Amino acid sequence: MSAALYHRSLLESIVIYTVLGVAVLLAIFPFLYMLSLSLQSDADLFSGVPVIIPSQLQFSNYIDIWERAPFARFVLNSFIIAGGITALHLIFDPLIGYVFAKMQFPGKGAMFAAVLSTLMLPFFIRMIPLYILTAEMGWLNTYQGLIMPFAMSAYGIFLMRQFILPIPDELIEAARIDGAGELRIFFTVILPQIRPALATLGLLTFVFQFNEFLWPLIVVSTTEMRPITTGLTLFNQEFFTAWNLTATGGVLLFLPSFVLFLFTQRYFIRSVMMSGMK
Repeated sequence: MSAALYHRSLLESIVIYTVLGVAVLLAIFPFLYMLSLSLQSDADLFSGVPVIIPSQLQFSNYIDIWERAPFARFVLNSFIIAGGITALHLIFDPLIGYVFAKMQFPGKGAMFAAVLSTLMLPFFIRMIPLYILTAEMGWLNTYQGLIMPFAMSAYGIFLMRQFILPIPDELIEAARIDGAGELRIFFTVILPQIRPALATLGLLTFVFQFNEFLWPLIVVSTTEMRPITTGLTLFNQEFFTAWNLTATGGVLLFLPSFVLFLFTQRYFIRSVMMSGMK
């Protein structure tokens, strides 16, 4: 390689990594500032100028948040709601995806198109009839009212169908010849083949529902039933907002999703690679 080409290649690499570095900094800066806020004292918070590096690290904020509000109950509610919805998605979405992928019945295409069409409807359109239905069933301010309206999703069904389609029909026919029923085929033949997709679906569902704000806001009416997202509003008063405690709650809200991603990242990456190869 000539000196001119070498210097050109070096310059291109420097430009590319500089742009990527700036993009990464812009992406993580909000989180870093939230982390900084969670460690600031009231003096830093109301000093009149934005503080990036606290003058004194206030780790006591991570203790005060449990004493200033029923934060342990908020955390429990968030895990019950997000965990319950995720479990239902991992049960129903693969089952329905299997039906659409491998079974033949009249109206299959129209039904699948109808399911996918719900992806084009914003939640705000469905919110009012969903709220009325939940109220008529007596599920307001209950776990079932927070969980059951989201027991399955069109995206999850579509994702499962796409991963089940490439599974050879010969495997399913061989299982049927051996006398296996459809549920046994589903659990012993289909599910082991789509574990990366299940991990991806579980991760995306849990993260989305763990951070859900709007539906708990309109369904929950008592402090004891609040998840973390709406529980943090207790620190926002009419004339005063404890931004450091709110940011502390935001950091704690982020940690479960981050830990879950660490445990499922290899399945997540594998599912992306498998989808690319298809």
